[in-house]
Amino acid sequence: MTTNRRRFLAGSAAVAAASVSKVAMAALPEPVIQTRPDTMPPLVPGTGRPYNPVVTLNGWTLPWRMKGGVKEFHLVAEPVEREMAPGFKAHLWGYNGQSPGPTIEVVEGDRVRIFVTNKLPEHTSVHWHGQRLPNGMDGVTGLTQPGIAPGKTFVYEFVARRPGTFMYHPHADEMTQMAMGMMGFWVTHPKARHPLIDEADRDFCFLLSAYDIDPGSYTPRIMTMLDFNLWTWNSRVFPGIDSLNVRQGDRVRLRIGNLTMTNHPMHIHGHEFAITGTDGGPTPRSTRWQEVTTDIGVGQMRQLEFIADEEGDWAFHCHKSHHTMNAMGHNVPTMIGVDHSGVARKISKLIPDYMVMGERGMADMGEMTMPLPDNTVPMMTGEGPFGGVEMGGMFSVIKVRRDQKPGDYSDPGWFKHPAGTVAYEWTGQLAEPERSSDAGRSAMPRADKGTAPTEVQVRKPSGHSGH
Repeated sequence: MTTNRRRFLAGSAAVAAASVSKVAMAALPEPVIQTRPDTMPPLVPGTGRPYNPVVTLNGWTLPWRMKGGVKEFHLVAEPVEREMAPGFKAHLWGYNGQSPGPTIEVVEGDRVRIFVTNKLPEHTSVHWHGQRLPNGMDGVTGLTQPGIAPGKTFVYEFVARRPGTFMYHPHADEMTQMAMGMMGFWVTHPKARHPLIDEADRDFCFLLSAYDIDPGSYTPRIMTMLDFNLWTWNSRVFPGIDSLNVRQGDRVRLRIGNLTMTNHPMHIHGHEFAITGTDGGPTPRSTRWQEVTTDIGVGQMRQLEFIADEEGDWAFHCHKSHHTMNAMGHNVPTMIGVDHSGVARKISKLIPDYMVMGERGMADMGEMTMPLPDNTVPMMTGEGPFGGVEMGGMFSVIKVRRDQKPGDYSDPGWFKHPAGTVAYEWTGQLAEPERSSDAGRSAMPRADKGTAPTEVQVRKPSGHSGH
């Protein structure tokens, strides 16, 4: 995005904010704004029907007011600055000071009223993804409602008819607004004990989203369809994603919504889980089985549950390898096995900071000390108790501790492994390992017997322009 375009958007946002009537705002629930990227404690309901609240990873739950038996919320669509990881901030669009916006929690049967004030430089709307509601409250600009113009406030009102996990996002200029980070979570709790919904001791939620932000810049490219370079949970990348801290023996529920442009196979180490819910509601018990990885498609929500019965620090991540790395280009050649130390010495005489990239493997990237642009994070980063974790993007840790108190979500630090339970270097004698050179047989004889093997030519490096 050009500098002039950024200035235009910033100026337009200021005009939109200034055009919101103070008199009109005074009659609405006071908008609650949160800019800190920390995982906030669960919001225990002080009014309305009771429920067991969720914890939004690196986020928070939106407070409400009760008026005439209606639960009223106030969302403000506006430009925000989101810290994606320490030292790396992005200029996004979101709600109430953050991207994604705050989680909305209600109870089955609640009548809810959501005021939406638009402080963006263009019109917007809110679609309540997965909800059963009157057609005119569905939030599709031009189809079910006019767009919410800059400076205007619209109201949505409906009954939360069924328990489950849902999302909200615009249905207006989606390519821009969702690419800029406009989305949020919605949880409807059951009004009474439900035969398909077990009580959870820890209930976490987060949204999968993706951005294309060049290293050193602040604003996403909104025209990107495939080549995203930042894969995030709640608009955060590892090591900026908080750990999920639980007590040994807890029933842990993970609610995950996917608003990226591709699927994500979510994988948990050390435990098996069952899929107990989708955005269609709780799953029948007869359809549940144990998994360690499940694929979450575009626009889908999956609710995973497991018993945290194994102590330790367990990795939790998307199993697409490129989704566990931070920003880099897509045109970096494979240099594994190429010795270009002679060329590197010559180049370093002209460019003192020149550094060879990836001739041993991508772990080289985590060891580099070359200067980074002002606003970015290393591609693979994070320091664990045994060294570099060499991960980024969609990665975090589930920390299971026997002495974690109920309701305590604080980070317990690194796991202290019992003696003899950590892999270690072997210094004794080893037998010669068995190796196979058998390429296997073909299913049938080839019609063409083939020619001499093709010699592979190694390509010389051409620079760092793709990184």
